[in-house]
Amino acid sequence: MRGNPAFIYISIIVGLVLQIIPMPAQADLYRPDWLLLILCYWAMALPNRVSVGVAGVTGVILDLLYGTALGVHSFALAVPIFIVATNYQRMRNQSILQLAITIGILSFIYHLIIYWLQFWLTSIEFRFIYLWPSVTSVLLWPWLFWLLRRFRRRFKVA
Repeated sequence: MRGNPAFIYISIIVGLVLQIIPMPAQADLYRPDWLLLILCYWAMALPNRVSVGVAGVTGVILDLLYGTALGVHSFALAVPIFIVATNYQRMRNQSILQLAITIGILSFIYHLIIYWLQFWLTSIEFRFIYLWPSVTSVLLWPWLFWLLRRFRRRFKVA
């Protein structure tokens, strides 16, 4: 019996909302990559449902919401999700601490790709404060992993 995949899409929509919700400028520097974390979880848990295609579509939606050039977030999300989708069996066997470090590296890659694409489009200058969301994503990952796994089991999402 297959479960209802509606919870996957609801969680992705919640991730989009959390990604764009207005925050004070001081707190916005540390905003975790909600959408990337949620997509990484689903690509690891159910790679047949959430993979690079879903990351591409949500990236285009994120580009529209942020007002950036189309394809910047789409490509930046597709690369880490591709890495997760190709290595999901290895990642499932990692401890939560190892997973948090892996997610930090994937978040770092995501931000470097966004910087690189925006540099070629607008010539922005790199500063290390662009990488604070990677740190907060590492700290948030264990709790988000636990929460999404609990909901996946409760609602029998398959």
